[in-house]
Amino acid sequence: MLVKVVGCSHHSAAVGVRERLAFSAAQTREALDRWRRAFCGVEAVLLSTCNRVEIYAATEQQCEPSLDQIAGFLARFHSIDPAEVARHLYQHDDEAAVRHLFNVASSLDSMVLGEPQILAQVKEAYETATQQDNTGPLLHAAFQAALRVAHRVATETAIHQRRVSVPSVAVGDFARGVFERFDDKECLVIGAGEMADETLRYLREEGVRRVTVVNRHLDRAVELAHRWDGQAIPWERLAPALATADMVISLTGAQEPVVTAAEFATVEALRRRKPLLVLDLAVPRDIDPAVGDRPDVYLYSIDDLEAVCQRNRQRRDRELPAATRIVEQETSRFMADMYHRAVGPVIERLRVGWQRPKEEELQRLLKKLPELGPEAQEEIRRSFDRLVNKLLHPPLESLRDESRDGVPHGLLEALKRLFQLKD
Repeated sequence: MLVKVVGCSHHSAAVGVRERLAFSAAQTREALDRWRRAFCGVEAVLLSTCNRVEIYAATEQQCEPSLDQIAGFLARFHSIDPAEVARHLYQHDDEAAVRHLFNVASSLDSMVLGEPQILAQVKEAYETATQQDNTGPLLHAAFQAALRVAHRVATETAIHQRRVSVPSVAVGDFARGVFERFDDKECLVIGAGEMADETLRYLREEGVRRVTVVNRHLDRAVELAHRWDGQAIPWERLAPALATADMVISLTGAQEPVVTAAEFATVEALRRRKPLLVLDLAVPRDIDPAVGDRPDVYLYSIDDLEAVCQRNRQRRDRELPAATRIVEQETSRFMADMYHRAVGPVIERLRVGWQRPKEEELQRLLKKLPELGPEAQEEIRRSFDRLVNKLLHPPLESLRDESRDGVPHGLLEALKRLFQLKD
């Protein structure tokens, strides 16, 4: 084994399973410490996100950890039955493992194809493992190559330029079309659902600083507001908040509009023609469509956003073949380098081992023929070199041919014994 990955993702395990196997930052460091003690000499990187938990392991030794051993390691850490863990895990070895890592880093294996967060998570996992002294030459090479592949996919294709989630489209395609800057804008959130939380994350990345949350259940408003350093207000203060807001994100579970055209009219004069962006992400709609007819109001419903999402998905999917070709190119290059790394020392020892007897015999011959001039001596030396190269050519060619499809362990061991090569 050179590289192995064992883990689970949204492809193989339900969210409940992934939650039980997930690692916090502190748990990741502790797990890596335990790994060093359990599998001495085996490099490891632990990647834990909301959609996947994976251990990347690497060693040039023959004593690699098995799938059952890694499943047991994960199970013991989380106090779960190993049999329950193992049935949700997949395993990829060597070339398949490298290809998987490159796909993950490039966001080609993500739940939302092209989402940008995964690359930062891969990089953080690698840096954490390096800080914990769990990485070595193999995983250094693999993860640095993965970062390079992700950069190629991002710069040579448009797969990351197509926003495909409703919150990312809401901010990147609609909010950006209304406001040039966000750091001076006040954002009002009506409701406290998950999509509001995700939309706020994108807005925060764009610079939003002032967030107000209003919800029928004040405790949920407090929770969401606290997460984004904002303020929570009771439902009764919705109208005054509408009067001062620059942006409104609404996604309650109400069956009737929570802001009617008549209610908006009561605060419209207080706004003094200040532009208002309204992202109505609720179904049924929270904001009376007639509000969008008012001057300086930019109202977008979930249908508007979904239409853009669908177009972006179609355009992004057209980029997938190009991204896949990059991953395949880089995987082939990486594996060729790894196989050369594995057979290189044996090739070098073969060459060095044959040089010594060649030089000894050459010197013995030249001592017996002192009358030879410099040109004749040089011709004999070249003849000896050609002979050694011709004798070495068949075993070296066999090594190169066999290493194109993997490390030829059997041939390596045979050559070591046949030519008495020492490590």
